[in-house]
Amino acid sequence: MNEMPNNIEGRGLTDKEMLQLCLELEKGRCHSISTVILETSHQGLRDIYEQAFANASSNQYELFTIMNEKGWYKTEKASIEQISNVQELMQNNLHPDDTFK
Repeated sequence: MNEMPNNIEGRGLTDKEMLQLCLELEKGRCHSISTVILETSHQGLRDIYEQAFANASSNQYELFTIMNEKGWYKTEKASIEQISNVQELMQNNLHPDDTFK
């Protein structure tokens, strides 16, 4: 069975690869913590998890910003039409009762 070469053994991770791994870890932390927040009824624990989420979210954004500035994580700018569509969708979802009047 042919195995894929192990990047770590061969030459080590590049800066881009390390940042990508860290970014994915922070995204995963945000996802996991947000699930816990939604399922936590104890306010003290909820506060702790909300702070942990704020930290992970801040870390994720910092990693994204670094990668974006280096051209390693490219995003497209949204058009005015795309922004309007999202605003309309969010407005409808924030006030679903208005849809049925």
